[in-house]
Amino acid sequence: MTRVLPAPEEFEQLTPRPGSPVWRAANDVRLLAASGYATLLQVAQPTVGAGVHDYSSFVKDPWGRLLRTLDYVNGTIYGGPALAGEIGARVRGIHKTIKGTHPDGTRYNAMEPDAFAWVHATLADAVTRGHRHFIKPMTWVEKEAYWAEWRPVGRLVGVRMNDLPDTWAGFLRYFDRTVRDDLVDTPAVHEVLALLDAPIPPFVKLDRRLWWLAHKPAGYNLRLATIGLMPAVLRERLGLPWSPRDETAFRLMGAASRASGPLLPKRLKEFGPGYVQWRRKQLLRGDVASRTPVAA
Repeated sequence: MTRVLPAPEEFEQLTPRPGSPVWRAANDVRLLAASGYATLLQVAQPTVGAGVHDYSSFVKDPWGRLLRTLDYVNGTIYGGPALAGEIGARVRGIHKTIKGTHPDGTRYNAMEPDAFAWVHATLADAVTRGHRHFIKPMTWVEKEAYWAEWRPVGRLVGVRMNDLPDTWAGFLRYFDRTVRDDLVDTPAVHEVLALLDAPIPPFVKLDRRLWWLAHKPAGYNLRLATIGLMPAVLRERLGLPWSPRDETAFRLMGAASRASGPLLPKRLKEFGPGYVQWRRKQLLRGDVASRTPVAA
């Protein structure tokens, strides 16, 4: 029987090291602006979208879902080999129970290799596209080095090496083909968008008046970034309106984000390790990342 998950002795070679291409590329807090975009790409994939719609607590617990995603991404990249391997095994194990039927009667199963590979790929696209619009565009050489390291990271959750292309040029062809041929308008797409328009208050104690003042502009900016990053063909397929005024606002938001670089504190430019330090007890216990699938 072929082993899908790597053996423990492989964790070290699969996990990003300090200063490596993935370590550097995923570190800036401004990439959080691309989180909604990555989520929409994921839930537009039929199997992922069905799993989210049927099983996820995303609608009732969006902040918990955000934490689970941050736990997975940052724990895998910045938590060290042992923690990365443990998180990967947890995530893989959770997905074994996610299966069901599409509206057309066909069956889906979250263990489908294409679904796992696509989720892993969306994170790469969100990072590189997020750099282009909100931080500083990565060079082709940087993208190639990033992909060469990120692709094998997927093995921690069971993405086989032959499930994704081995070059950045190959990745771009794979990404464009998947967007063109496979992504569809799922119920989960609209559930995600609805939460951007009317987010639930976070679980931390927060004055309701402060939340009322903050959530609308924050939600608007996240929705603007989410739809603005999206390929035009997918934006149109999902029926998402996008006006010249929206395009101008998106470009201005990106320009402001890029200009903020020199003013950004070091702890925000190196957000990943700080996040893992903050969440280390929970990550080690697995009491958040182990509850709900990362892709859901």
